[in-house]
Amino acid sequence: MSLPTLLTWGRIVLIPFFVLCFYLPVSWSNEATVIIFLLAAVTDWLDGYLARRLEQTSRFGAFLDPVADKLMIAVALVVLVQANPSVWMAIAAAVIIGREIAVSSLREWMAEVGESANVAVSTIGKVKTAVQMISLSMLLYHEPLNAFSVYEAGMVLLYVAVVLTLWSMAVYLKAAWPSFQK
Repeated sequence: MSLPTLLTWGRIVLIPFFVLCFYLPVSWSNEATVIIFLLAAVTDWLDGYLARRLEQTSRFGAFLDPVADKLMIAVALVVLVQANPSVWMAIAAAVIIGREIAVSSLREWMAEVGESANVAVSTIGKVKTAVQMISLSMLLYHEPLNAFSVYEAGMVLLYVAVVLTLWSMAVYLKAAWPSFQK
């Protein structure tokens, strides 16, 4: 088991602690929740960097890494919808989680037909993930900083992430379209 793969597993192991901290009835729970979420975000970047740098890439790591990302993001969205049951939060969560399911299914199908290279991770997908991580961190923290409304800024960034989510899905669907015609 390589260090990058251990870091990826670590992100998955953090999920129950993330949920526990989110629901703890203590004044510091949102800070602890954000720290865990940011730790997961940093290890997301770090495991990929180390895998390439140390030449420890593997097919299993390439499979597990996006699974860990999607699990953490989906769990964060679910707890945020529960804590902030608004139509705007629910729509954003549905679009982001739905896109992740659709693109994962598309990648699986493209691998079955031998054309997985057509739907490899794109730059827009990486930007989408970064914006999601930032917006979700802000929404999880949700406390104002002086006159700055962290929650409102997080909601704006969440909808930027929704737009990037739909854009990246369109990019993947366009790349896969020729395979649909066969």
